[in-house]
Amino acid sequence: MDNPVNAYRDIIVDLLESYARMPSVGAIHDEVEEQLILDTQRDHYQILTIGWENGRRVYYPIFHIDIRDGKIWVQEDATDFDLVGELERRGVAKSDIVLAFQAPYKRPFTGYAVA
Repeated sequence: MDNPVNAYRDIIVDLLESYARMPSVGAIHDEVEEQLILDTQRDHYQILTIGWENGRRVYYPIFHIDIRDGKIWVQEDATDFDLVGELERRGVAKSDIVLAFQAPYKRPFTGYAVA
């Protein structure tokens, strides 16, 4: 890859847009929605569930990915979808993926980048 950060942006956007098009499995209804957030200038990417259900506020990230220092930081993956495996299948090296949801002391044992 000539410019991996640009390629990573394209991969992340395509991956999250594809996921966002899939029918929701959870209890999504008129007052709860999934929002796709793509900030390609600051390299923050999310899918959020947001709204109201049974009188309670619903707000949680499904996916949260950042690009920092040329690496993809997976901040959150609240699914059984193999996000990290899909990044690898699309050409991202393990050495460029940080499992940020893992504590820093655990990252050396993951097989992925530590930071």
